[in-house]
Amino acid sequence: MTQKASKLVIVTEKVLLKKVGKIIDEAGATGYTVVPAGGKGSRGVRSSGQPTVSEDFSNVKFEVLTPNRDMAVKISDEVAARFFDDYSGIAYICDVMEVLHAHKF
Repeated sequence: MTQKASKLVIVTEKVLLKKVGKIIDEAGATGYTVVPAGGKGSRGVRSSGQPTVSEDFSNVKFEVLTPNRDMAVKISDEVAARFFDDYSGIAYICDVMEVLHAHKF
């Protein structure tokens, strides 16, 4: 069985890992994936996998499948309002045509 969904992607600073995870959980999402991230943006260059003075200054990427766009927007809006003025971050939403094994979703 398959199902349509929205995928919310949030790239932000690792120091926010637990706080962003809590927002996602409280919104009712069934889970998320977090991976190390690096790149270049308006606040400079962030390396992934390169040694740094502190791992707290690296970035992470959250991927969240939500059953509808409204939940993805709600999570994104709260994360942006709480953190993106003071921390680097970006969020975007993609339409997911089919979630395979949707019974787990």
